[in-house]
Amino acid sequence: MMFAQILKDREEAARVSRQLRDEGRRLVFTNGCFDLIHAGHVDYLARARELGDALMVGVNGDDSVRRLKGANRPLTTLADRMKVLAALRSVDYVVVFAEDTPAELIAAVKPQVLVKGGDYTPDDVVGKSTVESYGGKVVIIPLLPGRSTTGLIGKIAREDCT
Repeated sequence: MMFAQILKDREEAARVSRQLRDEGRRLVFTNGCFDLIHAGHVDYLARARELGDALMVGVNGDDSVRRLKGANRPLTTLADRMKVLAALRSVDYVVVFAEDTPAELIAAVKPQVLVKGGDYTPDDVVGKSTVESYGGKVVIIPLLPGRSTTGLIGKIAREDCT
């Protein structure tokens, strides 16, 4: 089984990105919490990967997820979330960021394509102006209907597991 490379920090991610650019390869970047990987994530990441030669996924650190999603999240640890993402065929690189947004990571990596899901509009995408400033583009990928981590958590909470 082949796994994506888990990068140790923003600086390593920037080095990888520079190397890909020097090789004439197109880097696609996306980010998220990826708390419980589901079919919507898998579809989204596969479609993102089709937009370039390599896909780098920025993952919110545990403290960042708690600030964004609440005290009961994440349900899975950062290490587990990164390991699961790294096992997906469509993902080439995984890197953590501690901030609430990936703005600093995007500025360091300078991807040619920045991707977010259909729950965003282009103007809502963090990093849009940075990516467009050097000729990159932002792509919104429609989400699979009815697939969300929040929806799964709600369904699990409603189940009678006795």
